[in-house]
Amino acid sequence: MFTGIIETMGIVEEIRLNGTNKEFTISSAISNELKVDQSLAHNGVCLTVTSLENGKHQVTAIDETLLRSNLGDLKIGESINLERAMSGLSRIDGHLVQGHVDTVGIVKSVLDKDGSWIFTFNFPEENKHLLVDKGSVCINGVSLTVINPTLTTFQVAIIPYTYENTSFKFLQEGDSVNLEFDILGKYIARYAAAYKL
Repeated sequence: MFTGIIETMGIVEEIRLNGTNKEFTISSAISNELKVDQSLAHNGVCLTVTSLENGKHQVTAIDETLLRSNLGDLKIGESINLERAMSGLSRIDGHLVQGHVDTVGIVKSVLDKDGSWIFTFNFPEENKHLLVDKGSVCINGVSLTVINPTLTTFQVAIIPYTYENTSFKFLQEGDSVNLEFDILGKYIARYAAAYKL
């Protein structure tokens, strides 16, 4: 379980194909502090650390993960948001995030507001019931507040600290992002559908 508060950014150093899987080698300020078998969110995707060496860690993304996320689009040299799993005594400064990406969204526009940025994203209409105005959403591992949701778009406002300390500063129109909708909303939607509420 995560909170959507990014600890640091890593750099993709190497990508290897292994059957239908991709193995990523990533360097970061926290790689030396990790241990094998530890869960770590990479752009919001929970992956298991499989090896450690010289300030780098390795993780494997299986075919299912590559299909549901933007990890398959990563290239060597790109930045990636990283967050270690929360501890039992952690404050939840963002919101409860599982690291299980629901779908991929696309950057529709980026508006510089001279002190903040408004990002507009397209997302699949089938997920429209999982977003509410002022509700929570996790984008590339970052816990954010939804504004102006429509059937196929929504916006978030990014403050300078978040912009500078996450991969949001690299996002451009047309880029893909990982979306994880609020787990509470997903449970409520499932319950309502099951009991035809």
